[in-house]
Amino acid sequence: MTICLAASSTSCGQNRSNADVVIKTNYGDILIKLYDDTPLHRDNFIKLVSDGFYDDLIFHRVINEFMIQGGDPESKGASPGTSLGQGGPGYTIDAEIVYPKYFHKKGALAAARTADQVNPERKSSGSQFYIVQGKVYSNEELDMMEQNMIRNKNQAIVMKYLEPHREEYARMQAANDGEGMRKMQEQIMNAAADELEELRSFKLPAEIREAYTTIGGTPHLDDAYTVFGEVIEGLDVIDKIAAVETGAQNRPIKDIVINMTIVKNE
Repeated sequence: MTICLAASSTSCGQNRSNADVVIKTNYGDILIKLYDDTPLHRDNFIKLVSDGFYDDLIFHRVINEFMIQGGDPESKGASPGTSLGQGGPGYTIDAEIVYPKYFHKKGALAAARTADQVNPERKSSGSQFYIVQGKVYSNEELDMMEQNMIRNKNQAIVMKYLEPHREEYARMQAANDGEGMRKMQEQIMNAAADELEELRSFKLPAEIREAYTTIGGTPHLDDAYTVFGEVIEGLDVIDKIAAVETGAQNRPIKDIVINMTIVKNE
């Protein structure tokens, strides 16, 4: 599997859509390429851009050394202090998580979404997106994140096999049926055994480590959100936007208005 590593005009060209997107801001332009192997997100993004959906919206959530987020239609002309981040086009998009090929390196374009507790299928917002700024990590920091990822994945696997039996397990808990709970736990662990065994050998690919220790990113988001494109020009613009003064809910004090256009590739 090819891993997309560098945020440059020559990286991962085989996965490049026949159209790029320019995000125009008052801090400069950001050129985005979209990935062909996340077609639902690619086509939706192109349609929204073509329809003018994003024009005059703002980056409503900006966190330095993390990401810049936009795409809420309610942000257009929103007065100061307005709570933003809940708006969208009225639909979600099925997850297209292509990890480890695509990950949260600096410049990654990814879809925002609601939390796992209310969105276990990890469906994406129909319009809200974020662009990663992130930071550079040491190998020691990545070692700790790797162990956290293993723990989180372990829990997710167990919960997946528990889900069909959740109501029955809850009844056993309510009835204080320790023997029944023990047998069900054993059944679940046996069913999950192959996946848990495979997880024990999980290691961050060398290419991903190289990216996070050089250009940086946000590794704790990996394998949980759909990454569907990347910045090929304008990483400096992301840095400028990420550094602006923000207020409540991480909204920039001075609005950063965006407009988008399609650029056709040969």
